[in-house]
Amino acid sequence: MINIFPFEKLGNNNYGWLNAHYHFNFADYFHSKKMGYPPLLVWNDDQIKPGTGFPMHSHQNMEIITYVRKGAITHEDSLGNKGITRAGEIQIMSAGTGITHSEYNAEKSETLLFQIWIQPNKVNLKPRWETVNTKFENQNDFYILASGQQEIWNPNLIQIHQDATLYLIKGRKNETIEYSLNQNRQIYCVVSEGNLFLNNNKLEHRTGVYIHKEKQLNFDFIVDTEIVFIDLPEF
Repeated sequence: MINIFPFEKLGNNNYGWLNAHYHFNFADYFHSKKMGYPPLLVWNDDQIKPGTGFPMHSHQNMEIITYVRKGAITHEDSLGNKGITRAGEIQIMSAGTGITHSEYNAEKSETLLFQIWIQPNKVNLKPRWETVNTKFENQNDFYILASGQQEIWNPNLIQIHQDATLYLIKGRKNETIEYSLNQNRQIYCVVSEGNLFLNNNKLEHRTGVYIHKEKQLNFDFIVDTEIVFIDLPEF
């Protein structure tokens, strides 16, 4: 099963400083068929103007992943952490027992990012924030951004407190990449840049796709393309 969510049909709120597109229900946007795919609850496609951002606010018991696609985001929190995550990098915050943080675009140009929320498989953990300051360039086409799967995770990866793995694919024009899917897993992916065919379904820039009960995925790239996707347990 492959369900496609075109970018132009996503939920949307434009606050002026923030133009947010919602793959699933979020804030005051609600759609009865966009409840998320637990443990994946939120996937927001945010465009943030320079000199603006999210002021201090709090979270509990949530794995919050930010993948910056353009520009940069500056994070500061109640644990004393402060840092900048730039385009091509990710940050992960485990809210655990509770954390208060802000995220600002302190740059002179707009920031584009994906923000992804995942339910943890353990609650009331010690909160933490971590960022990877290495761009995923000039490497193999398929790499892991973060994982909590025991058979995949190693000390060099950022940990997710969930049986899930976040991947990045960089495909070149006319290239094909294959991915075998465990039948007891589910996948949600978003085209960060470019366009492609997925099992003969054409996917445009910023389109979301839910995948379940497929044996194999064939990513056929029309142009140079980047995809972010998460492999999740079946709830």
